Amino acid sequence: MEQTINFNEKTGFICDMDGVIYHGNIVLPGVAEFIQWLHEEKKEYLFLTNNSGYTPRELNQKLARLGLDVPEEHFYTSALATAAFLKEQAPGCSAFVIGEAGLLNALYDAGITMNDVNPDYVVVGEGRAYSLDTLTKATNLVLQGAKLIGANSDVSGPIENGIAPGCRALVAPIEMATGTKAYFCGKPNPLMMRTGLRLLNCHSGDAVMVGDRMDTDVISGLESGMSTVLVLSGVSTKETVKTYAYRPSIVLNGVGDIVTMARSMK
Repeated sequence: MEQTINFNEKTGFICDMDGVIYHGNIVLPGVAEFIQWLHEEKKEYLFLTNNSGYTPRELNQKLARLGLDVPEEHFYTSALATAAFLKEQAPGCSAFVIGEAGLLNALYDAGITMNDVNPDYVVVGEGRAYSLDTLTKATNLVLQGAKLIGANSDVSGPIENGIAPGCRALVAPIEMATGTKAYFCGKPNPLMMRTGLRLLNCHSGDAVMVGDRMDTDVISGLESGMSTVLVLSGVSTKETVKTYAYRPSIVLNGVGDIVTMARSMK
């Protein structure tokens, strides 16, 4: 049986973005009301995305273009999680990076230098810089001893006219060619969730994870001890839930339902 969650008693909300807040360049129904409710009720919140391509400032501006005002400090990305992991593991290390501005900026800010000769790490995120040339370079650097890191383990992601291969699919050729397994830093890696909770200054028992994917969002919330909301505004359907051995705390149509439920419980 589904549990119910008293959203009024929760102090922190961690929300996925794509399929929860927007789809491409379209804001999903109920999102403006949800953000307004978070502010009115003085909830701590963080928008967490596995997309490593954008910086928090770019995400802030993207939402502003969609009519939503969310300050930069409310975003946390798999690029930031990757940079934090490398800084912790090997301060001042160097990396050969396949990815976009979000990933490169996060690594620079963490004191990691770019190196295409003898890097400590090969780091792969989503991006247009991906080509057979960069793939070949990455493969040979890994064979020479560089450690392989993926920004996130999403196999694919929704785009306006279908799906695009995700980071895990882009890392796979390097894994296959070298016989090396990558380490992935984004959801559902518990390190990303723990950092999120720390940024919210919130205990997992007082927090809610809201997402549209069972395999990244719900599992990461569940394994971190949070209540979990699966919204059906993205990739999952009610049928999807039945194919997993674990369940979300509650299934809702979209984030607007959180506000409706919270107000009905007051």
